[in-house]
Amino acid sequence: MAVPPSAPARGDPADAGVAREEDALRTDAGWTVEGPADAGPVLLPPALLGDSPAPYPPALAGERVEGVVRLELLVDAAGEVESATLVDGVHPLLDRAALHAAPGLRFTPATLDGVPVAVRVFFEYRFEAPLTADERRELASRPVTLRGQVRTKGNRRPIVGATLISEGAPDVPVQTDVEGRFEARWPAGEHRVRVSSPGHKPGHFRETLEDGEALEVVYGLEPLVINPYETVVRGDRERTEVSRVTLHDAELREVPGTMGDPFRVVMLLPGVGSMLSGVAYPVVRGSQPSSTGYFLDGIRVPLLFHLFLGPAVIHPDFIDAIDFFPGSPPPQYGRLLGGAIEGRLTRPRDDRVHGSAYADLINAGFFLETPVKSTGTNVSVAGRYSYTPWLIALAANRLQDPPAPGRLNPKVVLDFWDYQLRVEQDVGKGKLRLFAFGSSDTFGSEAQDAFADTAMQSISFHRVDLRHRHPVGPGELELAATWGLDRFGVVNSNPPDDATEIFIDQSMWAARAGYSLPLGKDVGLRAGADVDHKRAIVDLFEKNPDAQQGEVTPVALATFAGAWAEMVWRPDPRWSLVPGLRVDNYHLSPGIDRRVVEPRLTVRHQLNDRLVLKGGMGLFHQPPTSLISLPVVDVGSLFLGLQQSAQFSMGAEWKAWRQLDVGVDVYFNPMVRTIELTPFSDESIGDDVEVDPQLPKPGPRRRGPQVLEDDDLGIPGRDDLDLPDFKSHGVAYGLELLIRHPLGDNWFGWLSYTLQRSTRRTRFHRYDAEGNVVGEAAADLPFTFDQTHILNLVLSYKFSNSVTLGGVLHFNTGRPEYGTLGTQTHREGMDSSGRPSWVKVDRDRVDRLPPFLRLDLRLSKSWVYDTFNLEAYLDMLNVTISQETVSFEYDGGGGRPLSKKPVSLPIVLPILGVKGRY
Repeated sequence: MAVPPSAPARGDPADAGVAREEDALRTDAGWTVEGPADAGPVLLPPALLGDSPAPYPPALAGERVEGVVRLELLVDAAGEVESATLVDGVHPLLDRAALHAAPGLRFTPATLDGVPVAVRVFFEYRFEAPLTADERRELASRPVTLRGQVRTKGNRRPIVGATLISEGAPDVPVQTDVEGRFEARWPAGEHRVRVSSPGHKPGHFRETLEDGEALEVVYGLEPLVINPYETVVRGDRERTEVSRVTLHDAELREVPGTMGDPFRVVMLLPGVGSMLSGVAYPVVRGSQPSSTGYFLDGIRVPLLFHLFLGPAVIHPDFIDAIDFFPGSPPPQYGRLLGGAIEGRLTRPRDDRVHGSAYADLINAGFFLETPVKSTGTNVSVAGRYSYTPWLIALAANRLQDPPAPGRLNPKVVLDFWDYQLRVEQDVGKGKLRLFAFGSSDTFGSEAQDAFADTAMQSISFHRVDLRHRHPVGPGELELAATWGLDRFGVVNSNPPDDATEIFIDQSMWAARAGYSLPLGKDVGLRAGADVDHKRAIVDLFEKNPDAQQGEVTPVALATFAGAWAEMVWRPDPRWSLVPGLRVDNYHLSPGIDRRVVEPRLTVRHQLNDRLVLKGGMGLFHQPPTSLISLPVVDVGSLFLGLQQSAQFSMGAEWKAWRQLDVGVDVYFNPMVRTIELTPFSDESIGDDVEVDPQLPKPGPRRRGPQVLEDDDLGIPGRDDLDLPDFKSHGVAYGLELLIRHPLGDNWFGWLSYTLQRSTRRTRFHRYDAEGNVVGEAAADLPFTFDQTHILNLVLSYKFSNSVTLGGVLHFNTGRPEYGTLGTQTHREGMDSSGRPSWVKVDRDRVDRLPPFLRLDLRLSKSWVYDTFNLEAYLDMLNVTISQETVSFEYDGGGGRPLSKKPVSLPIVLPILGVKGRY
């Protein structure tokens, strides 16, 4: 008798001041519960150490009553049974015997990240009528004739507590142990064996047993539902932040419209807007997309998604959970102005080889993990390659006009690949891990003969991280070093004599350290430091009819260093105070140093068993940012200064009815200083407008500081730069609602709603009735990607035949019609000749683009075989083929009729694929 591996369990940490029951999940690496971003907590369930048999009541021996009594046990942090409750009974006497025997059971304590916790587990007592004396003597004298293991088909997990009954010996059933193994002493001859276990279809096998010979077998049982959505463990865990959403397992890989990619799911969470439907760079709480930091087990990732519309740069099977901090992230996340997204890697599995492979209409990939038990080593490798260039080339060739005789049409390129390698080694009580990963994206058009033009862009990066974790004293120490290389390239050629190639290479060395330890029963400390050294080089090659030249120039050399600390203090069982501090120094050679201090504070109050109130605040800084993260931008533009923001938030978490979790957050983020290297906050940047000479001329455009001189590092001086002044300021505020049903009862889903406003101090032109520029003005206007209302409804259900059907309904109101992707709002007016004409309006009077609604669907079917699972899926973003309006086309004037037509993009991504797991 043992704890069924799929049995739900509920519990609370032994040292928790307030006991709560929290959902946790079973992953391929074991049991897991939601936890802090810097270490994915794992709950190890209790294992039976000492049995406590329940004697068969003598009063029932004559009646020969048999059956299974099911109990729920509360196992405390010491592994002892604190209480037993009857769940399913058979007979009052048998029920009483089981309840009296259960307190004598002994287990290994369940642990949550190594800390013993109390849990509730299901336990079964199987009662069989006692054998007579003659039957007992005869059975003991029999030799073992059948032994083996029972496991689940597909994932090959051992099944604990499976029952084997032979038609030839129905009175001698056998059960499997904690490793799924069994031994049967059945008589020789033909046997029809029935194997059963909760959550699995019964299996029937025919065996021929011989006297004096033990037959070795492995039985596989098919699960009732392949990879069911089930809540299997409940445990408490500490929360020390204000706003965090953690997603696991199917919530990461089976959300419609995300191509099975965990990081794209973030686009459906509260507080997240978009630049354009389908583009997976989040606009978090009204900040610029590159103001949000992307991390992978503490390693900062410069670019998260392939080609804007593609999947993330990390294979999904490497991701165990994602923590999303829309605001006020903990102090270990530094040098950012917005939120933080942390991907936690799966824990290496040491039981056997695991692997997966998939192929769809866009790309193919594989994942392989193998342990070396003799040395305590685990190796994991994954990679993906896109074959979209072949498909696009086929489509483009059909759509393009036939080339001239002897010529070839240019080839459209939309290509990406990525790779990951992890080697983890046990070193004493600690672990040493090497993790290397990289990505490449190439897009544009490439000439196929000597006469056509080429216009190509590429961006790639590589990272190699070496990390060591080891217990030191009462806490754990983490040390890590990272090497990286980022490259951005532009290649343009116009045969026969014009060509330009620009490559920006940014190399980096980084190191980080962290230590966490308890200072007492109610106080804990986490502290760390990090340093990041970057060097950027521009490689330029130019060719024209007169000459050709190449030049390699270092353009930036910078070092960012920071230290942080955070104390978790519980002055009362219902209160948690988390003061934190981060200190950073930004150094740009030659001669620029920016030092900042960022205090942070989080407060949580457990009002009752279901309701938690929370609040937090903090200061944040970041170097100037472009729209997306590109090499050299964060270091080369540091002479312009630092961006600065404060973040204030408060909210509540409520355990509502029927396993629903409800979270409400309100936030207010004053952006004291922004330096966003885009033209969004200044209409005059990049504008070439005609000004009526009879009208007053607008004032001169503001320019940024011109500082610095050359030094012996080879970094060019910046005293001759003539840059616009990108400095501005703004504010973001809003309300976020999340109603979530976690994995369980074969379904999961959530409803997220965001009400928000983000503004920037914006300089813009004033126009007269005929569209002439008559002056300039400044006002606090909505951010170019501001969306007032955002709603997402996510539902996914797994049927008993292993068919999964899910849908996503997304709605957002329109962005301001500033002309970011098209033309600014126009009104009907008159030109100087009195004819109808379109007249551009001032930016503070523009319209909003129309709202957008789309539906995503995902349909999949799974099959199980002896050693692997197979899944076929159809995942489609925008199944309704809705067209998002990005601008309007204003046509006519000059005597022609006026017309206004929407410019819409129907971004549709149908993904048909198949995936196998071993």
